[in-house]
Amino acid sequence: MTGTQVRSPAKVSAARAVALGIGLPFVAGAVCVFGFAPFYAWPVPMAAVAALFYAWSLSGSPRQAWLSGFVFGLGYFLTGVSWVYVSLHDFGGMPAVLAALATFLFCAYLALWPALAGWLTLRFAGRGMGRRLTFAAAAFVACEWVRGWLFTGFPWLTLGTSQVPEGPLAAFATYVGAYGTSLGITSVASTLVMLFVLSGRARAVAAGALVAILLLAFAARLPQWTQPAGAAVKIALLQGNIAQEIKWRDEMRTRTLEAYRQMIFAAKARVVVIPETALPAFLDELPPAYVESLRQHARAENKDILLGTVERKFVGKGQDYEYFNSLVTLTGGEMQAYRKRHLVPFGEFIPIGFHWVLAILHIPLSDFSRGPAEQPPLGAAGIRFGVAICYEDIFGEEVIRQLPAAQVLVNVSNDAWFGKSFAAEQHLQASQMRALETGRWMVRSTNTGASAAIDEHGRVVSRLEPFTAATLLVDVVPRNGSTPYVRWGNLAVLWIVFATLAMTSSLGAALRSRRRAL
Repeated sequence: MTGTQVRSPAKVSAARAVALGIGLPFVAGAVCVFGFAPFYAWPVPMAAVAALFYAWSLSGSPRQAWLSGFVFGLGYFLTGVSWVYVSLHDFGGMPAVLAALATFLFCAYLALWPALAGWLTLRFAGRGMGRRLTFAAAAFVACEWVRGWLFTGFPWLTLGTSQVPEGPLAAFATYVGAYGTSLGITSVASTLVMLFVLSGRARAVAAGALVAILLLAFAARLPQWTQPAGAAVKIALLQGNIAQEIKWRDEMRTRTLEAYRQMIFAAKARVVVIPETALPAFLDELPPAYVESLRQHARAENKDILLGTVERKFVGKGQDYEYFNSLVTLTGGEMQAYRKRHLVPFGEFIPIGFHWVLAILHIPLSDFSRGPAEQPPLGAAGIRFGVAICYEDIFGEEVIRQLPAAQVLVNVSNDAWFGKSFAAEQHLQASQMRALETGRWMVRSTNTGASAAIDEHGRVVSRLEPFTAATLLVDVVPRNGSTPYVRWGNLAVLWIVFATLAMTSSLGAALRSRRRAL
C-alpha cells in the first residue's frame, strides 16, 4: 500500500499491553494522590484503584501483574511523598543528587507493596474473573497493612484516609479503622471493574455487591459510640512559625523563648499547647527563671501548659544521657510527661548498620530513645489527653492504646521539615482519621502548620493559616466511650481480609472441590 503504513497485529497488541499494563497504572497511581489532602477528591482513589485492577484483569502472569502494581506504586508515592527530598536536601544537608536518589529508592520500596499484591493475585487467586478481582481487593489491603508496620512501618497515604471526612465510606473507620476503609475502597474498585468486564448474572451480582457496600456505609453513620464527658474547654494551640534552618542557632534562642512566652501569656484559654520541640534547648537547660515565670503565670491565670520539649536523662555506663522527644505539663503540681515511643528512622534514630549515613545527613538530635509502649494520658484542666507526637498519629492502633481513658487527643508536630509541600496537609488528614476512628476531638499544635481542631466526626472545625505565627483558640468537648475500632483495633479488618483471601484463592477452591467430591 502506498501513502499508508499499517502496523502488524503483534505490534498493536504489544502497544496496547504497554499502555494498559504500564501507562494506565502509572497515571492512575499519580492521580490517586488527588484523593487526599489538600484536594480531598475522595472518588479519585476508587477510580485509580479500579484502573489498576483492570490492568490486573488483563495480566497474563504474576510477573505482569507485579509490574503493573509496581508502576502504580511509583506514580502514587513519587507524587505523594516526594516531599522526603525536602527534608533530606533542604534541611538535612544531603547533596541534591543523593537526596533525589534516596527519595526515588524510598518510593520504589513503597511501590513494592502494590506490586506484591498484584503478584499474589495472579499467583493465588482462584479461577474466574470475579474471584481474581475479589482476591485483589483483599490482597491490596493486606499488603498496605504490612507496609504500615514492617521496618517500624510507614502507613502514610493509607488508602482509606482519603475518605475522611466527607467520603461515603468514611463511617467504616469507626468500626474497622483506616484499613477497613481501604477495604471498602478496593471493594468498590473491584466491583466497578466487574461491571465493566463481566456480563449476565455475574454483572448483576457485582451491581448488587456495590449497592450493598454503599448501603452498609450509610447505615454505619447512624450509631453514636461516644458521648460528651462534660462542658467544652477552651484550648489555645500555638503556632510559632520558627523556620527550621534557624531554629537551633544560638542567636535565635533568646528570641524564640521570648516569642513563645508572650504567646503563652496572651492566650486566653484553660489549656495552652506548644508544638513539638518548640523551645530550642533541653528541658533541664532552659533558664530556671524562664520556666518559673511560666509556672507562676499558669498558677495565676489557672492555665495548664502542655509543652513540646526535649528531655534528657542521665544514665552513665558509657553514654551520658538518653534523650526523649516529649510533651510535658507545666502547672502548679508535679510534672507529667509523655515520651514519644514511635521514632522516625534516620530522623530520630539511626537503624543498626546505617550510622555511616550521618556523614552525609546532618540532622540534629538523631539519637532519641523510645518512650514506654504503654503510657497513661496526660491530665490537664480535669481532662485526660491522649498524646501523639509528630507522625505517631498516623498509626491508628498505637493511638488507641490510650483509650478509652483519654477524652481528647492532642498532637504536637514540627512539619517544617517538609517545607511548603503536601506533607503537612496529608498529616492533618491522618489526624482527621484518628478522630473519626476514636470518636474523639483531636487538637494539633504545630510549628508551621497545619495547626487545627478536629471534631469527633473527623471534620476540621478551625485551623490556622500555615507559615504564620498565631494562636488558635477553640472550645473542645471531651468525650467518653469506645468505638468498635477502639475495642477491636485492626483485628476485625484483618480477619475479613484473610478470610476473603482464603475463600477466593486457588487453594480454597481446591479444598471446596475436594469436599464436594467426598
